[in-house]
Amino acid sequence: MIVQIKPKHFGALLPTDILFQTVFWGHVKSRVGWEASAFDIGLQEPRGDVLVLTKSIGRGVRAAYVPQGPEFGPDPENYGFFLEELSEAMAEHLDPTVAFIRYDLPWESHYAREVREQVWPGRPESRLREMRMNFGTKSWNLRKTTVDMTVADTMVVDIGDTEEAILSRMKPKTRYNIRLAHRKGVEVTLASAEKLPAFYNLYCQTAARNGFFACGYEYFSALFSALACSPDAPDLVFLLAHHKEDLLAGAIIAISGRTAIYLFGASATENRNLMGSYAVQWDAMQRARSRGCLNYDMGAVSPTPNPDHPFHGLYRFKTGFGGRIVHRCGSWDYPLDQDTYDAFRNSEIAGKESRI
Repeated sequence: MIVQIKPKHFGALLPTDILFQTVFWGHVKSRVGWEASAFDIGLQEPRGDVLVLTKSIGRGVRAAYVPQGPEFGPDPENYGFFLEELSEAMAEHLDPTVAFIRYDLPWESHYAREVREQVWPGRPESRLREMRMNFGTKSWNLRKTTVDMTVADTMVVDIGDTEEAILSRMKPKTRYNIRLAHRKGVEVTLASAEKLPAFYNLYCQTAARNGFFACGYEYFSALFSALACSPDAPDLVFLLAHHKEDLLAGAIIAISGRTAIYLFGASATENRNLMGSYAVQWDAMQRARSRGCLNYDMGAVSPTPNPDHPFHGLYRFKTGFGGRIVHRCGSWDYPLDQDTYDAFRNSEIAGKESRI
């Protein structure tokens, strides 16, 4: 296998259902400090292209990031060898100050079957995963990141069927809560970007309540401002759930090809008994289905029903909607400057979260 690449403007990226590998996403990230570029990938099998983002991480050092790409990968046993060759090929075209390339891989995990069958409570420790990923490589240089950049385990609901069939696959409690919200008078409406401040306030409440890192407001603003720059931009479906004058919940959904992606959600601390979040999710599925989507990606969950996992609450909520869990490889680094990368990695471990 010899990977051949050719640089091109990110505006020439091929269409894909992976939102994070689109021209639109390049424009979004360009508004929050990243530089976007792209490469055609040519080899016997597969063929495609890839969006690459770069930015400074301080002290004259840059990092490159491939969000949920490349879309097409080789046979699982050749993942590592392919990434090694791709990284070395891209390094010839990247700024020499780029210390490492981070891949947020959309490919199925080596351990997907074992996780599904609950042979293990999760994946093996990083050291063992690195041994398998690097098997057959020349430099043994791929490192599992301390943090997965987007989602390693995600809940995907099949919405290509009738509404009755979609509801029938949900857990009884979820169907009950959807109907309860309707009986209580909860209304879900499309919102414009003018309502972003109200949604962001709700989002910050949710982050504080659940202890997760909150993105800055400029990130949400970039989503909407980038729409005008991408002629084939995905639809953004911005939903808010109200009960009379009270804002209960909200969500921002992106429709990319036949896939709808639940990007951001938020819910109020008060009036949780009105089930606003259930109403929002069902409305989002209905709207996505009406626009031709076959899949609704609900985002992060724990890989198994492990009550000690930080995403267990998301698992309990999202599995109620009758989907399947997709187990991906997660994020991996390929160092180009070993000393600089090691210093970054140590600071990342100390900070308990990614700085890129």
